[in-house]
Amino acid sequence: MRKSARREEASHSQHRRETTRNHASNLQREAIWDELVNVAEDSEEIEELEEEEEDFTADRLFDLEEPPDTELARVEEELERGTDQEEDLLDLESPELTNDPVRMYLREIGRVDLLTEEEEKALASQVQSGLQARKQLASSDLNPSERERLERLVEEGRLAERRLVEANLRLVVSVAKRYLGRGMSLLDLIQEGNIGLLRAVEKFDPRRGYKFSTYATWWIRQAISRAIADQARTIRIPVHMVETINRLARVQRKLVQDLGRDATAREIALEMDLLSEEDRTEIEDAIANGRPLDPAVDRRWRRAAAKIRRIIRIAQEPMSLETPVGSEENSYLGDFIEDETVPGPVDAASKQLLKEQMQSILDSLTDRERKVLEMRFGLLDGQGHTLEEVGQAFGVTRERIRQIEAKALRKLRHPLRSRKLRDYLS
Repeated sequence: MRKSARREEASHSQHRRETTRNHASNLQREAIWDELVNVAEDSEEIEELEEEEEDFTADRLFDLEEPPDTELARVEEELERGTDQEEDLLDLESPELTNDPVRMYLREIGRVDLLTEEEEKALASQVQSGLQARKQLASSDLNPSERERLERLVEEGRLAERRLVEANLRLVVSVAKRYLGRGMSLLDLIQEGNIGLLRAVEKFDPRRGYKFSTYATWWIRQAISRAIADQARTIRIPVHMVETINRLARVQRKLVQDLGRDATAREIALEMDLLSEEDRTEIEDAIANGRPLDPAVDRRWRRAAAKIRRIIRIAQEPMSLETPVGSEENSYLGDFIEDETVPGPVDAASKQLLKEQMQSILDSLTDRERKVLEMRFGLLDGQGHTLEEVGQAFGVTRERIRQIEAKALRKLRHPLRSRKLRDYLS
């Protein structure tokens, strides 16, 4: 019996996983709810499926807590102020939706009837009953009739979950469209949003007093924003920082509209709630009355402004060196970036002259003296050698090499030779 219960649990987990992965890639509604080919027959395979499910869900939004009422109230207010979602969704002529797979997908999900609020609550109750029944099936102390009743509740819960998801697929698209231009395609955004929708179906509690669309919108946004944080940028930014960057962008746009110019870091910090209410009141009062600001408050304001500047630097996107520059696009950004490892023209010319002068002076020595100095100081290959190594190369003792080196250096110190190099020392 325990094996049967575990098989039931694995079947549900894989069913949900197949729903998520096939949904956007196949772009056919019928593929979402395809039955699994075969449920794993042995316990080891079931355990592998369960571990895979844990790995698949742990990195995204499944570690999130329930959204607070304040968040849901804000989402509900936004939805009430927004335009008709279905009209916006089915605008097949909009530029971002001209891709044939997307048009086909929208037609498929557009055929599903929307649910009333009462139907959503009834289906949500069935989903929760199915989840509870699945937990109870893990018990081995069930008689056949009780097990049959629980299995029936599980199946009803699955059907309710399917109905609730299918009826809200267009909600995912309407939310996903608002995240275009952030480094992910519309299809990828839809797929990530579907993960949030599945999570919302499992967690929705109608007793909290919110409509399912409000609750699901919050989870869809969380799924998409976290996916963007993980996948869209060349340099990954933590999710909490992405949310901060998005809030900063909203504040910047608002201040530009209010002030008619770009806001300073201090003005943004004042609007970003980086200061306490007392500090904000003190700053606003000082600005309004033209009086000096308390040094401690000003110090905290400067720190908040410095944090804003750090966030702005983090938000910068990397640019490719192959980015075309100019109207004719015949040059690239990399052509205008200085290579600091390459010496400047003056240094290069000076180095070449020094090399020629050194060669001229060394040519005034005997062949043996010149070769000894070249090996000892690495004048040819940049690699210096010990007295022992040079002696082995010439077949003499190290003491003899030391004497030859000392004699050659004395010749180089003669004023007739040294003055040619003295100017390069400065």
